[in-house]
Amino acid sequence: MAGYKIDRITSDMQLALSEMFRELKDPRISQLLSIVKLNVSGDLSYATVYVSAIEGREATENSVKGLKSAAGYLRRELGRRLSLRKVPELRFIVDDSIERSANIQKIINSLPETQKGGEECDV
Repeated sequence: MAGYKIDRITSDMQLALSEMFRELKDPRISQLLSIVKLNVSGDLSYATVYVSAIEGREATENSVKGLKSAAGYLRRELGRRLSLRKVPELRFIVDDSIERSANIQKIINSLPETQKGGEECDV
């Protein structure tokens, strides 16, 4: 399969999954859940979905548990929405990059202005 086709399927799957996350009624799944990265294997057998919640790692882990129990439903809906002949098996993995980046931003904001790299000039 050509690389551009996998890229197109990956972006379509990411968009469809993010829409489906909002529709799920499982209380374990955070409403502020984001797909950080999505990798689809070349033969469309597996799709690895890296997810992160703004509420923190614990909320992300609970959301992944809920998503794993809804994986069959999500796979069926993906097949229906994207009209794929072969729908990949979904694997959900916790990614705490959003939480880490928010923590780094908080540290940068707490630094005094002179340490941030802004040179004070005497004009």
